[in-house]
Amino acid sequence: MSDSFPAGFLWGAATSAYQVEGAPLAEGAGPSIWHRFSHLPGNTAGGETGDIACDHYHRWREDIELMRRLGLQSYRFSIAWARVLPAGRGGVNPDGLAFYDRLVDGLLEAGIAPNATLYHWDLPTALADRGGWTNPDVRGWFSEYASLMFRTLGDRVAFWATLNEPWVVVDAGYLHGSHAPGHRSTFEAAAAAHNLLCAHGAAVQAFRASAARGRIGIVVNLEPKYPASESAADLAATQRADAYMNRHYLDPLLLGEYPAELPELYGEAWPEHSPAELALIRQPIDFLGINYYKRGVTRHDDSAWPLRASLVPQPQHPHTALGWEWEVYPPGLTRTLLWVRERYGELPLYITENGAAFYDPPAAIAGRVPDPLRVHYLREHLRAAHDAIRLGVDLRGYYAWSLLDNYEWAAGYAVRFGLVHVDRASLARTLKDSAHFYTDVIHSHGRNLFEPTSAI
Repeated sequence: MSDSFPAGFLWGAATSAYQVEGAPLAEGAGPSIWHRFSHLPGNTAGGETGDIACDHYHRWREDIELMRRLGLQSYRFSIAWARVLPAGRGGVNPDGLAFYDRLVDGLLEAGIAPNATLYHWDLPTALADRGGWTNPDVRGWFSEYASLMFRTLGDRVAFWATLNEPWVVVDAGYLHGSHAPGHRSTFEAAAAAHNLLCAHGAAVQAFRASAARGRIGIVVNLEPKYPASESAADLAATQRADAYMNRHYLDPLLLGEYPAELPELYGEAWPEHSPAELALIRQPIDFLGINYYKRGVTRHDDSAWPLRASLVPQPQHPHTALGWEWEVYPPGLTRTLLWVRERYGELPLYITENGAAFYDPPAAIAGRVPDPLRVHYLREHLRAAHDAIRLGVDLRGYYAWSLLDNYEWAAGYAVRFGLVHVDRASLARTLKDSAHFYTDVIHSHGRNLFEPTSAI
C-alpha cells in the first residue's frame, strides 16, 4: 500500500453547538441543560459558560472561510435541540432552523460536506425537567426532533449522527455528576444509557422513513483498556472497564445484546430489556463514528465506585494539558480500529474526533501560534490510522478535534484543542501551526506524514 490514504478518504474537522455557537438564548431559542448547569456556581472552572463561546452563531461566515483556507472537505457540527425546538418538542423556532439552513448552504457553497450530529449533550431543560434521558418517552421526543431536522436539512446534509458519545452523557451526566445535568445515580445511569440507545434506533427509523439523502450513523468514544499487570484482579478490572465504556454501547448496537458484565456492575439498578427494545437499538447504520483520544491502563480498585477499576499513570509517555490520565498513545488508535473490525465485522468507519489540548499563548505572537506538540500528536495519530487501513480496516475519513479553541465543558476556556486559535478577549481567529500542517496533510492526501521534512 502507498503512503497516501485511499482515494475518496475524507478530511474534516469537528465542533459542537454549545462549545462554539454562543448566543444560546438568541432569537427564540430555549435553554439547554448545559446553559443551566454552567450558570450554577461551582460546576465549571472559573464559573465559565457558553454564553459567548466562539460566537460562531454570528461569525459562521468567517469560520467557513477558515475551513476553506484549511482545505477541509467536510465539517462536523451539532444542532442545538433547544435552538430549533425551545421546549424540546411542539412549537418550532423558525429563526433557529434558519441558522442551520444558512450554515449548511454556506458549507455547500464552499465545497464542504456537512456532517450533522443531532445530540451533542445539550438536552432542552424543558425535557430534562420531565426526566430527560431517564424517561422512556425521550425516545419519541428525540424521534420527533430528528424528523424535523431530516425534513429541514435532509436534502443537503451528507452525514447524520444521532448521538455523540453516549458513554460521556451517562458517566459524566448521570453517574458522577461532573457534566450536565449533574446527577449521581446508578439507577439513572442505567436507564439513561438504554434510553439513549433506543432513541438512536428510533431516529434511524425516522431517517429511513424520510426523504433525507445521505448516510446515518452514531458516534462513540472508544478507549482501549490495557491491564496494569497480569494479575487476575487487574485482568478482571480491565474487562469490566472495557464492558462499561466500550462494549456497553457497541454490543447492543451491533450485536443485539448487552455485555454479560453489566448486570453485576450495576447490581439492582440494572433493568430488564425486552427483545423489541434490543431490536430497536440494532437498526442497521451506514457508518460508525469513532472518537479516540487516549488509552486506559487499568488496575483493580475497590474504592472506585461502581466500576472497582481505576487508571494507572504512565509517566514514560507524554500527556496533554488535561492531566496524567490523558496519555498520548497513538498505537491505541490502531488497536481500537482493528478491534472494532474483529469484534463487529466489516463496517464503514470514520474517525469523528481526534486531537489534543496543549498550552497555547492567550494571543497570537506576530500573527503566529506555534504548537509543535499538537502537530506531533496529529502526525502520529494519522500514521496510526494509516496503519489500520494498511491492515484492512475500512476507514473512510478523519475529523480533527477541534476546528476552534472552544468551551471545553466543565474545564472552561483554559483548555485549548483547536487548530484555530481564538483570542478570548477579541475572539480573533489565527491559524495555528497545526492548522497549516493539517492543510498540508489534506493537500498531499497524507503523503507528507511520511516525508522526513515533515518532522518537528
